[in-house]
Amino acid sequence: MLIVITGGDAVQAEELKSALVDFELDWKVEWAPDPVAANASLQSADVLVTDLETHGSPAQLELRERNPHAIRILLLERGQGGDAMHALDGAHRVLNKPLDAGELIDAVESVVDLRKLFDSEELKNTIGRIDSLPPAPRMYIELVQLMRDPDVSMAEIAYVLSQDPALAAKVLRLCNSAFFSAGREITDIRSAVTRLGLGMLRQLVLASETFGRSEGPSGIDREAMQTRALATSQLAGKLLGGPSAELAATAGLLAEVGLLLPGIGDVDPAAASEDGADPDIVAASPGHAEAGAYLLGLWGLPTPIVEAVAHQSRPRRMRSTGFWVTGAVHVAAALVKGTPVDEGYLHSVGMLDKLPQWRLMAEQIGHNAEAA
Repeated sequence: MLIVITGGDAVQAEELKSALVDFELDWKVEWAPDPVAANASLQSADVLVTDLETHGSPAQLELRERNPHAIRILLLERGQGGDAMHALDGAHRVLNKPLDAGELIDAVESVVDLRKLFDSEELKNTIGRIDSLPPAPRMYIELVQLMRDPDVSMAEIAYVLSQDPALAAKVLRLCNSAFFSAGREITDIRSAVTRLGLGMLRQLVLASETFGRSEGPSGIDREAMQTRALATSQLAGKLLGGPSAELAATAGLLAEVGLLLPGIGDVDPAAASEDGADPDIVAASPGHAEAGAYLLGLWGLPTPIVEAVAHQSRPRRMRSTGFWVTGAVHVAAALVKGTPVDEGYLHSVGMLDKLPQWRLMAEQIGHNAEAA
């Protein structure tokens, strides 16, 4: 593992080396004042750590094309949040400056664990080159207009944000970066809006509109996808209930977010089901579920959300003895899309007898969506 740190001073690199010895990690650390000076090392870097001054340099941007596997970590000082909005899309994780060795090690190890889970070279290369999830333009316009109202409430902003899974993912990503999280995971949109504040959120939306535009697959019906996402979110939260309801609802909202990614080559699962495609074949192909989960994991969203998105079609992969977020998302997504529920899985976790009741709940949510 080669970690290349650019910008700042060499002291942080030496401190990291000492920490690696304490943690008994056989990682190498190199420091350079800027990406140009570190050009030779950048080509073989596993992790690139930059500050705001060096993050958007031509050399750093070239690295993303030549070495998409590299984990890109951005360091921010307190007070730089607004100025750094344009840089967030190019970073996999955001950490506080000065660099904390323990935080960096945790961030790198979590990404490495995720890559072991999704060990696909094609997937890594594709995701590594993607800057941002492309939100629906209509949502940008609605949010910007809403935030021009000085009396707008946090609840209203959270409601509008929850209508678009892509934008919801971006907001959650920012909130769960070390720069904003203060050690507590945020798993629901209203808490995210409260943490950021309307001023920071307005900058995030405007910066996303300016810098985060990218074209997604042309065959995706975004309106239908958003309708499914909202229904899945509502149902997953009700299925799980209790303190984990918001976690399940958020995972349900983001379950199909991989469909928005360009270059994945997946199909819309609902459309495939309507066309008579074998759902087992669709689920078995390494496509939108793995891609969406991989990207959400790179961005630092909570592990239960990442796992639920990844295993939404095959919950038994989790090897869990209980019914939690992944199970709730699997059932909710299947009932909303009209694909088979894994009844063997539900039997194994003692929840099969609840399936008839859950089907009725899904039908009611579907009726409400049609009436809306």
